[in-house]
Amino acid sequence: MIKIFLDGADKSSMLEMAKDPKIAGFTTNPSLMRKSGVKDYPAFCKEMAGQLGGKPVSFEVFADDLAGMKRQADEIATWGKNVYVKIPVSNSEGVSTAPLIKELASHGVKLNVTAVFTLRQSWEVCVALKGGAPSILSVFAGRIADTGRDPMPIMQAALEMCRETDKNIELLWASTREVYNVAQADQMGCHIITAPADVIKKVAGFGKDLTQMSLETVRTFKSDSEAAGFAL
Repeated sequence: MIKIFLDGADKSSMLEMAKDPKIAGFTTNPSLMRKSGVKDYPAFCKEMAGQLGGKPVSFEVFADDLAGMKRQADEIATWGKNVYVKIPVSNSEGVSTAPLIKELASHGVKLNVTAVFTLRQSWEVCVALKGGAPSILSVFAGRIADTGRDPMPIMQAALEMCRETDKNIELLWASTREVYNVAQADQMGCHIITAPADVIKKVAGFGKDLTQMSLETVRTFKSDSEAAGFAL
């Protein structure tokens, strides 16, 4: 059964989801934190790491040079036993972070390698993570689909790479766009999917009777028309 992670940086939502046994972990990033109004990065992360019931949570470095990434990664790794350090697959200049990934993983730092899109990147990351601490390979299936490509072949190939390289590497379906992605990821054997709260809440509707959904939709149209006072 696939593990569902909450992707976000809203404190109240994270705390609410932490109580839900269906939620196995959490991911976030600097963009989501900025959107949620986080001002003190380390304070927020340390607080949340300690209030999620020990469930895994990923916090990302934001330095753009490998030395800076390493310094930040070493610091973030001290924020809790449940903390995974997110390292982008490259910096903003396209320089691969594989050497840093290998160094950190071999020294016991749990990593979530993020912004992965291609099979070449997936393979380089798997090789770098091999033999190291438990880790996550985050492939951005949703953004791949945004380009008009079917992400499934890439995800399936990346999953095989994880399996063949090291059993401690888990594949994560990232940038989830719709609740059906949860079913897709589960069916293909993906280890983890991370999704925003509005998508996760729709999982409760899996298997719902379609005739009943049709009736509920018609009733919604009716009530909204009446509430708006529409007339012909």
